[in-house]
Amino acid sequence: MDIGVWLLLIAGYACSRLFALSSLPIFTDEAIYVRWAQIAGNDAAWRFISLTDGKQPSWVWIAMVIQRVIEDPLLSGRLVSVGAGLLTMIGMFFLGRELFKNRLIGLVSAGLYIIYPFALVYDRMALYDSMMAMFVVWSLFLTVLMVRTLRLDVALLFGLVAGAGVLTKSNAFLNIYLLPFSLILFDLSKQGRVKRLLRWIGLSLVVVILAYGLYSILRLSPLFHMIDEKNTTFVYPFREWIQRPFAFFIGNSNGLWDWFITYTGWHMVLLIGAAFLYKREYWREKLLCLAWAVLPFIALAFFGKVLYPRYMLPMTMSLIPLMALGAVGFFMFIAEKGRRMVYVAALVIFFLMLPWIYTSGMVVTQFPRAPIPMSDLNQYSNDWPAGGGVNELVALLREEAKKGQLYVLTEGTFGSVPTLAIEIYLDSNPNILKRGLYPIPDRIPQDLLDRAKDMPVYVVFNQSSVPPFEWQRYLVPIARYQKGIGSAGMSVFQVRNPQ
Repeated sequence: MDIGVWLLLIAGYACSRLFALSSLPIFTDEAIYVRWAQIAGNDAAWRFISLTDGKQPSWVWIAMVIQRVIEDPLLSGRLVSVGAGLLTMIGMFFLGRELFKNRLIGLVSAGLYIIYPFALVYDRMALYDSMMAMFVVWSLFLTVLMVRTLRLDVALLFGLVAGAGVLTKSNAFLNIYLLPFSLILFDLSKQGRVKRLLRWIGLSLVVVILAYGLYSILRLSPLFHMIDEKNTTFVYPFREWIQRPFAFFIGNSNGLWDWFITYTGWHMVLLIGAAFLYKREYWREKLLCLAWAVLPFIALAFFGKVLYPRYMLPMTMSLIPLMALGAVGFFMFIAEKGRRMVYVAALVIFFLMLPWIYTSGMVVTQFPRAPIPMSDLNQYSNDWPAGGGVNELVALLREEAKKGQLYVLTEGTFGSVPTLAIEIYLDSNPNILKRGLYPIPDRIPQDLLDRAKDMPVYVVFNQSSVPPFEWQRYLVPIARYQKGIGSAGMSVFQVRNPQ
């Protein structure tokens, strides 16, 4: 029975994550990470390249290995997230089963993860967040297992998982900071509680020492300090926050809550509430799951300087077992009314899941119109950070380069989609000379006019809707590629030959 269920779960996961995986054009941050993986894979001296921007390197390390097998750089990067999501789904089963000692709740948790739109979006993108969600799920599972069993092998495994997490992203330190809250599950009624508490403290120290020991690998790079500098871009340092501790809390909370409800839905919040009415003997486990979601939410609301919906994905993972418990409890409550009510219960549960199924279907097949937060739609599909036009631009330049050398100027340097896309896909082509430029000056650079005498010169605008006025008399429009369903687009021009 379990084998058949697992085959269905894995098949459902594979179909939802792999179908048309490359259909969404490359997004700005994806281009950065994929390019890092290319460079790190080709030059051992640059294995810590992500630290140049204050990002931990574990995602890059995995991606560079997959790039040796998968030729398409974007596909290889997205497969890292697909693999991480698969491990998250498996972790959901173990987490749900361990929390509530119920195999069915574990299976339902895994099934809910497959259709969860929030998880689906990021399991299909070459970003860090899917890996972060994976480490949160397995860290929470091992937290519960450690406090219940007080076993050294569990603590050692937990330390390795926590260490791998902090090698991925700084907010993985929350998996360690939240460890004291596992004492909610500590059984004070058993004899020898002082001895067991001391053992828990010792095992927790093992976890912390292992995690920080793995994190210390980054000190091998002289760029280690960049992590703290980068963190200040997204999080207020304590010395700044203490001056106005509540200045941004309300605004951040409203934004985070709106993103959460858009991705999750009120119907699933009701299931979380239903979980607290079902199997009341597991109230400690329910509080622990809630704490792992609410406390990071509050911390992000207090300290967040620059926020995006994807920062919330890991903190929602602990809520999925609660949703599963609520769904199972609701089903049992209705089904107990009579045999015929089983079908009614199944129908009600199906309708509760329908919004997620619909949204997930739109994400896979019509992403620009998917009912997800507008900030994600704009970033990934409909506005200038999106990669609409990248594939067409690469094909155009590759074809033109067959005729001889050409030069291409792209709007933007680090983090610009067209600039990085040309590096990712065309860096090895000797006929394509290139450079990025930002900001765009009012007058066209003289070197472009000089080069246009000897070879075709192309200019690609990504953020600017039209070229500066002083440029326009030197440019001939070649193509314009729309991004998603918005008004943004990528424009390609050729510099007139002055002769």
